[in-house]
Amino acid sequence: MKKTGVYLLFVMLLGNVALAQNFTLKSNDLGGQATIKEFYNSFGCSGQNISPQLSWTGIPKGTQSFAVTMYDKDAPTGSGFWHWVIFNIPANVTELKAGAGDINKFIAPKEAIQSITDYGTNGYGGPCPPPGAPHQYLITVYALKTKLDLDKNASPAIVGFNLHANALAIASIVMYGQRFKYGQ
Repeated sequence: MKKTGVYLLFVMLLGNVALAQNFTLKSNDLGGQATIKEFYNSFGCSGQNISPQLSWTGIPKGTQSFAVTMYDKDAPTGSGFWHWVIFNIPANVTELKAGAGDINKFIAPKEAIQSITDYGTNGYGGPCPPPGAPHQYLITVYALKTKLDLDKNASPAIVGFNLHANALAIASIVMYGQRFKYGQ
């Protein structure tokens, strides 16, 4: 009887891990490389600055909200560069449409908060690396056990701290961006 109880506990724990491992982020817009559509339109870049369509599946039990971030770990800043921070996406939302990062178009769910990026603005700010080697842009969705008690002026570091403290599951995709000359 004791062995059966331990076995059942093991199977239940393994099942919970398997469910969390099914949390998946996808995009109909992204291949492996950022295009002129996603690139920023400033800082020497001439892109369209449209955030990509994103969707996620395999939502963990207990999810109360979602957040999405886009981070460039290769930025020559010593601390990377935050391109997009959106949180308090309702738990019943499993997709952000292309362009949801434009705070003036009201495409994102109205409850969602788009806080400041390292560009110093709210909403999506696309890739705009200096000419040279490609940069990795990590796009991550967080399934959260709560809504975050933060506002649109929260820094990416404060949001990130709260995301990691409240994450039930995390899923990411990588997009590469490279600028060969100024004005890409």
